Amino acid sequence: MANTGKALTGDEVALHNTRESCWIIVHGNVYDVTDFLDDHPGGSKIILKYAGKDATKEYDPIHPPDAITTNLKPEKHLGPVDLATVEKVEEIITNEERARQARLAARPLLSEILNFHDFEAIARVVMPEKAWAYYSSAADDEITNRENHAAFHRIWFRPRILRDVTVVDWSTTILGHKSSMPLYITATALGKLGHPDGELNLTRAAAKHGVIQMIPTLASCSFDEIVDAAAPGQVQFFQLYVNKDREITKRIVEHAEKRGIKGLFITVDAPQLGRREKDMRQKFEAEDPSEVKQAGQGGVDRSQGAARAISSFIDPGLNWSDMQFFKSITKMPLILKGVQCWEDALEAYDMGLAGVVLSNHGGRQLDFARSGIEVLVEVVVNLKEKRGLSFPNEQFQLFIDGGVRRATDVIKAVALGATAVGVGRPFLYAFSSYGQEGVEKALRILHDEFEMNMRLLGARNIKEIVPDMVDASNIHLHTVPVPSDNLYESNYERLQGARIKETKSNL
Repeated sequence: MANTGKALTGDEVALHNTRESCWIIVHGNVYDVTDFLDDHPGGSKIILKYAGKDATKEYDPIHPPDAITTNLKPEKHLGPVDLATVEKVEEIITNEERARQARLAARPLLSEILNFHDFEAIARVVMPEKAWAYYSSAADDEITNRENHAAFHRIWFRPRILRDVTVVDWSTTILGHKSSMPLYITATALGKLGHPDGELNLTRAAAKHGVIQMIPTLASCSFDEIVDAAAPGQVQFFQLYVNKDREITKRIVEHAEKRGIKGLFITVDAPQLGRREKDMRQKFEAEDPSEVKQAGQGGVDRSQGAARAISSFIDPGLNWSDMQFFKSITKMPLILKGVQCWEDALEAYDMGLAGVVLSNHGGRQLDFARSGIEVLVEVVVNLKEKRGLSFPNEQFQLFIDGGVRRATDVIKAVALGATAVGVGRPFLYAFSSYGQEGVEKALRILHDEFEMNMRLLGARNIKEIVPDMVDASNIHLHTVPVPSDNLYESNYERLQGARIKETKSNL
C-alpha cells in the first residue's frame, strides 16, 4: 500500500495484525514490517505483540530514533496515522513489575548513597531485568570485565608528606578543553533502558558540574536532542561506530562537527560484537519457542540480545587506511577508542592522530583482553623508548576506561600518564536509580573523593600527581593476591548456565 498523503486510521492499521500482514505504529507513523519479522534481531514475538497497534512505548528505549526508518525500505513507510483513531494498547502490569515498582518506592534517600557501588546495588534491584542484563553484561565468562576493576588493586600509592595541601585543585584540560576533574562521561548505548530521559540525564548533570560528555552513536535520544540540551559553551565529544556505507559515516561526522562537537572518538574494537550471555539469555527467554517453530526461524541468528538489535551496520572492514578518509572530512581531533597494545598506540601517533583510548569496551568484546590501566603502563614505556614521548602529553593524549569505581582509580591512571579517564556504567546506574539527581550526586562524590585523596597523597594539583606516587610493579601479574573488594563483589551478578524449565505437576 503506497502512501497517498492521507492519514491512515487506527481501524485500517488494526486489520494488519498477523504474521502474513504486520503493520505497526511508531511515533505516529505506520510501517509494514511483515518482511522484517524473521530478520528482527530481537525476535518476531515482540513485533507481533504490537501488530496493528502503537509500538512506540516498546520501541523507544531499545532503538536509536532512526532505527526503523534506516532498516526498512522506503516503500514500507506507509505514512502517518490519525492517533485519535488508534486504540490504546492495554498495559498489563505483571507481578514482577509490581514488585519492581515496590522496590523502586523503597529506595534509600539519595543522601544515604555514599559511593558508586551503592548506585550499582540499587540499580540492580530497581531496573527492569532486561535493562540490567544489557547494562551489566560482558563477554563470555566476564573475566575481563572483572579484571578491569581488579587491575587497579594491583597499584599502590606512595604518598608524600609535609606539603601544604590547604588548597587542592583537580581540574584539568582534555583535548584543550577545561574539565573540573580528569574524567569524562564515556559513551554508553541505550540510555532510555534505565530512565525515560536517557542520555539527557548525563548532558544536564555534566553541564552543572563542568565535565565533558561523550555522545554515543547508539544513544536512545537523538544526537541533535542531546546537543540541543547542552548548556551554552558546554563541551561534548562524539563516539563513532563506522558505518559500512561511508557516505552515511561522512554525513554523521560532518553534522557532528557542524553542531560543535570537539572530539571524534572512533571505536576500533568492535568489528564483531562479543558474546554477552546475560543479555543473550534475556533474548532467548523473551521468545516463544512455538512461534520460532511456526515461523521456521531456526537459522536466524539472534544470539546477541539487545546489543545485536542495534549494531548490524558496523563495518568489520575498518582499517588503518581509513584514517586518511577521516582526516579528509573533518578538522575535529581524531582519537581511536579501543586500542589494546602499545604497537597500535604507536601507529596512531605516527599517523598524526590526537590520541587513543586504551580500552577493551568495558569487557564486552574479547574476554581475556587486558585492562586499560595495564596497557597504559606498556604504552608509556614503549612510546618513550621509541619516540621520546613523555606523558601526559598535549600532542598525543592517552585515555583509559573500564572498571573505575573511585577517584583513587582515576588518580592512579593520571599518575601513570593518562590525561583523563572515561567512566560509563556507574553513571548509567546512577540515573537508572535516581535520574539526573543521581548523576549529580555521583559527580559530587567524585569531587569529595578527589579532594580527600589528593590531600592524603600530597598532590596539590594534577601536575603533582606523578609516577613516583604509585607502585605499579605488579600490574602485569594476573595472579597476584589483592585484598577483596566486598562492595564490588556483592554487586557482581554471577553468570547463570542453561536451566531446566519449570514444569507443573498434574498430581
